[in-house]
Amino acid sequence: MGSAEDMAAVPGFLCIDHVAIAVKPGELEAQVNAYRKLGFREVHREEVYGGDQVREVLLAIGNGPNLIQLLEPLTADSPVQKLIDRNGGRGGFAHIAFRVRSAQAAFNYMKEAGFQIIDKAPRKGSRGTTVFFVHPKSRQDAPFGFLMEVVEDPHAGQTA
Repeated sequence: MGSAEDMAAVPGFLCIDHVAIAVKPGELEAQVNAYRKLGFREVHREEVYGGDQVREVLLAIGNGPNLIQLLEPLTADSPVQKLIDRNGGRGGFAHIAFRVRSAQAAFNYMKEAGFQIIDKAPRKGSRGTTVFFVHPKSRQDAPFGFLMEVVEDPHAGQTA
């Protein structure tokens, strides 16, 4: 464990914001309905263009801050479609998103600490968030092995 001084420099990581799951084109509604049968409730739906090219649905898990994000590609150029193609045509795990107090502070800290960040700067995400993505091979000394999203959600309650 680092010293209290070291920990003070770490930006405010708060909780898991969401786990993202890639859904094959045409299967989004069936997936949403399956999660509803487990008691999850839909809290947001949006088509996201730009570099993402996805239709997303966010589902709340109980009364906590954690969400499931279902991502259906809108085009063949969508990174989610490319993930599905790499998975032999199957959907599945896409990334984990961690909520932070400040995306810019987390970005600056992680860049300075040598993490391999995909985005050049924090950018607008869905539902009014600010986000950036961290490469699965984020650090040569300790790659996480999965895509990470860092999310600042100004509308969410702060969970410490």
